[in-house]
Amino acid sequence: MVKLAFNSALGQKDLKKEEKDEALIPQDVDVEDILRIRQQSRAWCWCMCLGLALILSGVVVGGAYLYRYYFIEEQKMYYCGANYFEDNYKVWDRIEERVSFLEGVEFINIPVPKFSDSDPADIVHDFKKELTAYLDLRLNKCYIIHLNTSVVMPPKGLMELLINIEAGTYLPQSYLVREQMIVTGKIDHMDKLGEFIEDLCKGRETYKLERRETVFGIQKREALNCHKILHFENTFVVETMICEP
Repeated sequence: MVKLAFNSALGQKDLKKEEKDEALIPQDVDVEDILRIRQQSRAWCWCMCLGLALILSGVVVGGAYLYRYYFIEEQKMYYCGANYFEDNYKVWDRIEERVSFLEGVEFINIPVPKFSDSDPADIVHDFKKELTAYLDLRLNKCYIIHLNTSVVMPPKGLMELLINIEAGTYLPQSYLVREQMIVTGKIDHMDKLGEFIEDLCKGRETYKLERRETVFGIQKREALNCHKILHFENTFVVETMICEP
C-alpha cells in the first residue's frame, strides 16, 4: 500500500504559498488592476527606451550637421571662370572650373572645355603631403608631382580670391603661364600619397612626373606624346603639358 503523505505535504506547501501570496495583496486591491498596472509599466519602459533611442539618433545627426556646418564649411563648391590672353596678348580665351577645399587640400574639377582642346581633369593639391595629382579624365590616368607653391595659391588665399570673384569685386583678366611635365615612371603603391590623392587615383594607372627642365637627356625639340590641362589656382591661368618620352 502506498501512502500519500508526500502529496499531502506538497499540497499543503502549495496552499501555504498561495495563502502567503494572497496575504501580500491588500484586500481592497483588484488583481486585474495590478496586472493592468504592470502592463502599463512595461509599455512605458518601451516608450522611454524608444524615446532615448530617438534622442540619441538626433544628437548624432545634429552633431554631424554642426560639425559639417562649422568645421567643414570649406567644402562649399565655387563655380568660377577666368578670361585670359595668350601669344603676346593677341588671342583671348576663357576657362571655367569648380573648386572646393577641405583640411588644407584644394580640389579642382575642369569640365570639358568649351574654348580649347585641353583635356577635362580633376586636380588635387595636397598642402600637407606637398603633392599635386592630375587625373586626366579623357585618358583615365593619374599623374603625381611635387606641389609647386610658387604657382598654386594656398587654400586660404585661393578661397579669398574666389569669394571676391563671386562677389564681383575682382574679375580676373588674366594671362597664360605654360609648364611642361615629363612622365618618369609608374607608381604601383599609393599608400604614401595621402588619402585624398589615393582616393582620386585608386584603380587607375598612376605615373610620376617631373618638370622638363629638371629631366636630363630630354632635348627641347624632341618630339613627345603630350596632352594638356588648362586650370587656374592663382591670378593667372596655367597650361600644364604632360608628355611621355
